[in-house]
Amino acid sequence: MRATRRRLLTGGILLWWIGMLGWQLRREYFQPELASLAEAALSLAPGVNFYTIRMGDRVVGLATSRLDTVPEGFVLEDILSLELPALGQTGTAVVRTLVNLSPSLEMRDFSFSLDSEVGQYSASGSVEGDTLLQVELDAGGGQQTVTHRLSQPPIFAAVLPIRLAMGEGLEVGDRFRFPVFDPSALSTRTVEIQVTGHDTILVPDSAELDPGTGRWTPAHFDSIPSWRVVERYGGVQVESWIDEDGRILKASSPLGFSMERTEYELARQAQEDARGYGDSPIDDDVILSTAIQSEVELGEVESHDELRFVLSGVDLEGFQLEGGRQRLRGDTLIVRQEDWAAIQPDYDDLPYPRMDFLEELQPEPLIQSDDERIIQAAEEIAGWQIMGNNDPMRITRRLTMGVHGMLEKEITFSIPSAVQVLASGQGDCNEHTVLFVAMARALGLPARTAVGLVYVNDAFFYHAWPEVWLGQWVAVDPTFGQYPADAAHLRFVTGGLAQQVEILRLIGKLDIEVVPPLTAESEVG
Repeated sequence: MRATRRRLLTGGILLWWIGMLGWQLRREYFQPELASLAEAALSLAPGVNFYTIRMGDRVVGLATSRLDTVPEGFVLEDILSLELPALGQTGTAVVRTLVNLSPSLEMRDFSFSLDSEVGQYSASGSVEGDTLLQVELDAGGGQQTVTHRLSQPPIFAAVLPIRLAMGEGLEVGDRFRFPVFDPSALSTRTVEIQVTGHDTILVPDSAELDPGTGRWTPAHFDSIPSWRVVERYGGVQVESWIDEDGRILKASSPLGFSMERTEYELARQAQEDARGYGDSPIDDDVILSTAIQSEVELGEVESHDELRFVLSGVDLEGFQLEGGRQRLRGDTLIVRQEDWAAIQPDYDDLPYPRMDFLEELQPEPLIQSDDERIIQAAEEIAGWQIMGNNDPMRITRRLTMGVHGMLEKEITFSIPSAVQVLASGQGDCNEHTVLFVAMARALGLPARTAVGLVYVNDAFFYHAWPEVWLGQWVAVDPTFGQYPADAAHLRFVTGGLAQQVEILRLIGKLDIEVVPPLTAESEVG
């Protein structure tokens, strides 16, 4: 049972890691000063670069970056193919980004897609005038249009290193700050850039086939002058080495991902070798490598009404640790499981009758609660018309167990969409959560996504689950079939992708010490 629970954990942590692979996959925009860029960009040389992507010591992907000159400016196309080991499975994802740029490196239009086992997420956009960005999203429920007004003309973020190199020249110590728009999260954040070093990097510039072994080997290396560029946002840091044209030579993130420029034959050979790697060490597993080990065994966590955890290693400011079933006392987080029998909703029937939770009742691009397929499935699970009973407690219970029973438990690497999850009938905690939230909202039950950690098999894993309003925010977990969720669910943020990116601040830094339940004193007051 406990091993099964671990297999239900999120593969969607990849979404946060894709954000960390910003040098290759960025769906972001920033607005720097553009004076003299058009003239400087005339020196840019078109070409195709290939990269090997590693997690720890294991090759997990191959990337291609193509820059072309066209009469109207430039075209930048990035393609990334990932094969990620996770709990004995291999999750695959292909990410494509294409952006058309003006001579001064301003974005004219873009397209982005993420293909995985459960479907495709795509976004495309164009700039109208100088500051009106129209974005078309398709996450399986039909196209949706979102309009963004920006203070300055947007430039695609994958062009950031090129823009830095084409500016007034790179100097160690240079600092920049850019507002960044991310269409996948539909939000803006500030990115800080610093040039921190200068060195010469050896990069393979050709490969040859060894007739004796039948394997490709580097035939020649180039010595390329390069600058070390550090990007910081949300407490996360990505480091890249770039050449004089701003093209990436190598890069790394604190999450164990790295990439290096190489030749296609070498990158492809390394990827094929990795397929025969066998079982992955913990450091090369995208789920196990981020788990936080616990020195205290909690046994069957459902038996504990209250648990306490000492949090350290990170600044807790800005996280949603306080409220509802959670209390933060200094560095100690107290989580009390709700008593289902004692819950008294402040309304009798669905749909929810007041206007104070509009955000938690409305559809979103990935939570298509107004889609007829979602509405019909929700009504069938809830027994909406047959039972004639719209009690929110009954509906919550039926939705929790209904979603738990209808989805096959598979780790998936995707941007989950409720409509696609309903169609595929499979997924991990992200898919269970997005489908539950969409169905709950379709029936008029206020619901939101919570993200944090859950205790499984003597360790804490990153996890997602819903919260519903029943006179208070109550945590349920359709992935594990729990209503309410046990006290070993530690919520750090609530909301969509724009809010969930805050979890990046925890990965690799957070330490959790479990206060043994038998010695924890009861909280007074």
